[in-house]
Amino acid sequence: MTQLADQRAMSAGVSLQCGSSTDVGRKRSENEDSLLACQPVFIVADGMGGLEAGQRASAAVIAEFQGCVGRTAVPAGDVVAAVERAHATVRAVSDSTGRGAGSTLTGLVLIDHENAPQWLIVNVGDSRVYRLHGGEFQQLTVDHSLAQELIDEGSLLKADVATFARKNVITRAMGADNSKADYWLRPVVTGERLLVCSDGLSGELSDEAIKAGLTLGGSTQQTADALLAGALEHGGRDNVSVIVIDVIAGGVNSWHGVAIGDDQSDTIDTRTEDTRPVQRVARNAAR
Repeated sequence: MTQLADQRAMSAGVSLQCGSSTDVGRKRSENEDSLLACQPVFIVADGMGGLEAGQRASAAVIAEFQGCVGRTAVPAGDVVAAVERAHATVRAVSDSTGRGAGSTLTGLVLIDHENAPQWLIVNVGDSRVYRLHGGEFQQLTVDHSLAQELIDEGSLLKADVATFARKNVITRAMGADNSKADYWLRPVVTGERLLVCSDGLSGELSDEAIKAGLTLGGSTQQTADALLAGALEHGGRDNVSVIVIDVIAGGVNSWHGVAIGDDQSDTIDTRTEDTRPVQRVARNAAR
């Protein structure tokens, strides 16, 4: 098990506490997951390709975000540029192997947008971002997976995903053609707890178990360690990576009154078509 020390950080006036941990699991011989949990970047990449190729692919994704680390006013365009570079780098890794390679990418970057700190959430693949605040637990990202597509069209129940034979098939990956990232923009809220994880966690623990783990208290590092241990106890059939972030101070008090209007959907220059508008989550939260 690799543990990264609990850390407190200030970025753009926001005080954060973060803990993270990754583990090879109980069935795999190599850890193809990589993570970066250093303000203002909190991302997980789950490599695919077997042995060294998967490790190289996920590490390549993380490397492209290192230039954002330590900065206090990251523009959204820099995050999008890092995603685009990561696509190209993973594609090069894939081309250099006999069987190909790829990676997921998911997480949050604390950015400066319209003179205020915001979370820019990015997702490619089936790693996930969750949020807990005021007892409300949500998955903020939407999986790019065959299972999710079948759920969306009504031919698979979410309750049946655990036994679905092709539950690990993803429909987008870093380095693959036509695999655009989804982006969401949402306010930073004081008191919220956020979780970024690979499917080694979400594939072993139910949403109810994950929520319970986030609710039990303890520091972010203690929580990350406990969630990872739970995944291992449940079978640990895949590599597991976990990042837990607490917003200590500096955010708004709630989403209400902070919704992003439809006419602002293009104010973040992603230089690509957002398949899920950045204002979607904030608008829904204000209902």
